[in-house]
Amino acid sequence: MELLPISTPHCRVERDGHVLTVTMNRPEARNALSSDMLVGLASAWAYASAEPEIRVAILTGADGTFCSGADLKAMGQQSTDPAVQARATRIPNFHWKGLLREDLPTKPVISAVEGHAVAGGTELLVGTDLRVVAESATLGLFEARRALFPMGGSAVRLARQIPYCHAMDLLLTGRPITAAEALSMGLVNRVVPDGQALTAARELAEDVAAAGPLAVRAILRTYRDTLGLAEPEALKVSDELGWPVIGSEDAKEGTLAFREKRPPIYRAR
Repeated sequence: MELLPISTPHCRVERDGHVLTVTMNRPEARNALSSDMLVGLASAWAYASAEPEIRVAILTGADGTFCSGADLKAMGQQSTDPAVQARATRIPNFHWKGLLREDLPTKPVISAVEGHAVAGGTELLVGTDLRVVAESATLGLFEARRALFPMGGSAVRLARQIPYCHAMDLLLTGRPITAAEALSMGLVNRVVPDGQALTAARELAEDVAAAGPLAVRAILRTYRDTLGLAEPEALKVSDELGWPVIGSEDAKEGTLAFREKRPPIYRAR
């Protein structure tokens, strides 16, 4: 994989073909969030949206841990890297962008979770589109238990993604949950053996990357743009985004490849 120059000391950003892999890289602090890390995350999501050849991104953590939440002290400090400091001043609201709360990437993001994904770690997971979790992983939104508030967006998003009673269980009790519980709630897509989350996420990423990129982006945007709309209005948005996909050269190629029993070659950007 190619290490990209938008990486920071606490966030490694790598590219392999159509797949972007973003690794939270602060293992000495169980990958707790820092300003340095959030600048890297924000840069990675902007790159994923802007780079035509990127079709999907994976978010993971270094050394067997996803993310143990916010390090409030580190988040309030500037990076020790002058280049990262300068970049932070050029990215408005880099904290929210890094946390997938604002300016979401136009390409799907898959989370690959090992070890702890708690507090801000679970908030990041809730911001992703597909979720692969190792069987011994621990998840949870601990904020209320500590008289804090989940500022990453989970107080709004969680009950829109899983049944209300499960969302309130996680938000109001602040209790940890297992990967099996997360799967039973519908919070994650797959539970895999320990040490296999990134491998499984890469397999899933390849499936997404093999799909038509115009269709994938339009499906993501339709969901996001229709939140809160009544069905008739939502269907209008769906039609506006869907018909150009149906009429695209990629759609013709997909149909032709199916008839010819070969992999499609999508050229749209």
